[in-house]
Parts: sequence; structure tokens; C-alpha cells
Amino acid sequence: MDRANVVAVKSADRVLDLLELLSRKGRAMSHTDLAAALAIPKSSLTQLLRNLTGRGYLKFAPGPNTYELGPAFFALHRQDRGEGNLIERARGILERLTAATHESSALSLYRREYVERVCGVDSPQALTYRMAVGTRFLLYSSSIGKAVLAVLPDAERERYLGRVKLVPKTDATVKSVAELRRQLAKAAKEGFAYSHGEHMAGVAAIAAAVRRPDGYPIGAVNVAIPSIRFKPALRALCVRELLAAREALERELS
Repeated sequence: MDRANVVAVKSADRVLDLLELLSRKGRAMSHTDLAAALAIPKSSLTQLLRNLTGRGYLKFAPGPNTYELGPAFFALHRQDRGEGNLIERARGILERLTAATHESSALSLYRREYVERVCGVDSPQALTYRMAVGTRFLLYSSSIGKAVLAVLPDAERERYLGRVKLVPKTDATVKSVAELRRQLAKAAKEGFAYSHGEHMAGVAAIAAAVRRPDGYPIGAVNVAIPSIRFKPALRALCVRELLAAREALERELS
């Protein structure tokens, strides 16, 4: 086995050892206590703690400067069951959303590097955008991806923005990380995100992130509209109904 593989496995073991230790102890521990208990150099442990805290698997308490298991850790064992229940119950919510707006709607789930549509309802209108289940979307070019990015923990969002390559899907796709940051800041403030032909030319979309009770986004709900119909009155209606659908989905999660 080469050195890179050995280091990768060793790092994975350390993460698991750390989580198991805190689970076994059932209490918060300091950086020094963790390093001593796990026989990990403090410098190596610092990066592990930073990453796990940024992802929500650990929670840091300033003052006593201790670490304990975070909400993402406790959500893991519930995730599969909760996701399945949400998808099952999402259809009725999406049907009401499409009935109110006469536009296609969908629920998509966050998969780290992309979002994946897991439930969709098509508009009854002749000119529409079909919501095929299983379709994946880039985070930076889709309304659902931007809605998720806008509410991610700061550290996780920054890691993504630091590594993303903005390959254009259409001529309208965002062309710089600086512009993407501005769009995400606006989405975070307003509570929803837009895509104006950035994923598919001629299609506008509005999305709102769907979050667990701890605030972490599991995905987003969106409405997709042919650009020719995307007028102010319809946009206002879609935003209102979209936010109501998001609230209904989040009630299912809680």
C-alpha cells in the first residue's frame, strides 16, 4: 500500500476513534484531553476537530473550550428513515404547490457535490419543464443548488467555493466565484434563490432550502417556469407558495 493510502486510512481511523470516544464518555472533552486519550499529536488533532466542527459532527463550547458530539452525528442514524418518509409525503405538498402556481415543482436532496431530484410534479400547461426524478444538478448553476449553498454552515460553504470549477451550462451560468458569493448572500437574506436560464436556457426557477430542525439543509424545493411566463405577478405567487411548501416539508422533518 502506498503512503497516500496509509495516511488516508489513518486519518479515517482517527475520526472514528474520536467519535467513538466522545460517544463512550458521554461528556464534553478538551483538546488536551482528547489528544492524550487518543494518542494523537495536537497539531494533527486540531485539523480533525476543525473539520468535524465545521460539518456539525462536533460542537465546540467556547469558555471551557471543549468538544462534544454535534447534531450531524445524532442525525446520521435517522437520515435514511427520515429521507424516505419525507419523499413519500412530499408528493402531496408538491401537488398543492403546482395546483396553486400551475407550474412544475420538485423536491431535490443535497448530495455534497450536487443536488438530486427525488420527487416532482409536472405543470398541466402545454409549455412546461418536466421534473424527471433522478436528475442531478450542479450547485452553482441551479436554483436548488444555490438555495442549499446559501444556508450551509460557513466552513462547508467556503470549502466548496474554494474548490469549485465554474464550468458553464449555458451562456447565463455564473462566471466567477465573486458573483456566486453575491448571489448566495442575496439568497440567504431573502430566503430563496433564483436561476435565470443558468442550468437550461429558456427556464427560470425559484428554490427554497429545506432544513432539518438543527438548521442543516437536506435539500431544496423549487418551481421551474418557462422564461416567457416569468412575469412579476407569477414570480410573487410562486415565492409565496414556495415558502409555504418549504414550511410544510420542514414540519414533516421535525
